[in-house]
Amino acid sequence: MPIGTALHARTFPLCESLSYREWSGYYAVSAYEMHHEHEYNAIRNAAALIDISPLFKYRISGKDATRLVDRIVTRDLKKVPVGSVIYTPWCDEHGKVIDDGTVSRLEENTYRWTAADPSLRWFQQNARGLDVSITDISDEVAAVALQGPTSGRMLQAIAEADLANLKYFKVTSGKIAGIPVDISRTGYTGDLGYEIWIPWKDAVKVWDELWSKGQAFDIHAAGMLALDVSRIEAGLLLIDVDFNGSKKALIGEQKYTPLEMGLARLVALDKGRFVGQDALRAEAKAGPAREIVGLELDWNAVEAIYERLNLAPQIPAAASRVSVPVYREGQQVGKATSTTWSPTLKKMIALATVARGSNALGARLEMEVTVEAVRHRVPATVVKTPFFNPPRKTATPVR
Repeated sequence: MPIGTALHARTFPLCESLSYREWSGYYAVSAYEMHHEHEYNAIRNAAALIDISPLFKYRISGKDATRLVDRIVTRDLKKVPVGSVIYTPWCDEHGKVIDDGTVSRLEENTYRWTAADPSLRWFQQNARGLDVSITDISDEVAAVALQGPTSGRMLQAIAEADLANLKYFKVTSGKIAGIPVDISRTGYTGDLGYEIWIPWKDAVKVWDELWSKGQAFDIHAAGMLALDVSRIEAGLLLIDVDFNGSKKALIGEQKYTPLEMGLARLVALDKGRFVGQDALRAEAKAGPAREIVGLELDWNAVEAIYERLNLAPQIPAAASRVSVPVYREGQQVGKATSTTWSPTLKKMIALATVARGSNALGARLEMEVTVEAVRHRVPATVVKTPFFNPPRKTATPVR
């Protein structure tokens, strides 16, 4: 049975729908109201507060901490100064992604690492012979994501920290309601936003301060359904949906490399030795056999299907995580794994794995759409991701 997070006492009374899902053994709100529309609008037009405490969190410190992190991740730690956060995958010896997450460099040899799946054993296996301490702090550190265009002004008004000049993917320390916290300018929505890392025992105090003073900034609690739509708009991948971690994959086809995930820019092939380096060098030379890309569906073609049936077009209420075939000239070339109607862009968009030769920007494909239990093929175009990328996400100073 799932248990409540450190913030369950505050999120439960707000959850009118009683719609929950399990996330790493914890209760996570799917939608606070019967529909997630207001929560999504808060992410894109105001400020949304999201409980992300179920993330796995690790603290890595000691003389060889940097050596360990650099040995595991595909990024080059020499280019990551103290006070920075990186998004990175990490791979097995075959170059297949085990998981992806963020690594914050809090001090010269102190890191906070977040992951979707348990990673402690993998870290320990790679730490043999190194002078390093690895601590699972998942139930010691709570976390909330504050996301949306008013989040910056709101947090500046509440937190004791220099936030106006906090750059994208940087982290700083401060206080909220007198509680010491870390604040990183990161998130999973593709918008201006922050993630606040709080001692588990003090999480409610910080939530109360954010909630009470955030009313002036139109703050709303948001759940996983709204987050799912926004992360697809941001072109952000979800493990077990858009790709499978190699440790849990049942067959080779379910395993992905960073290059297949469209993350070649995050792989420093020429840095010091790291796990999976040889396999990734070979793949980079030959080119990946497939790639995760963005698709934009032809909405006029979708409407035409409904019109032939004398039905009004129906927009899915939530993002779909059901894989559907993608075709090119009648032959299946891949699958769409995350699909949603974008309320902001007014488009149907998808993240899809497609074969090499069909992954170029502008490539014309077809994606399967089911209407009234009949499968149809709708034109789709490969487009650049993120689909939604507002300047405020990275702008400094924050206003």
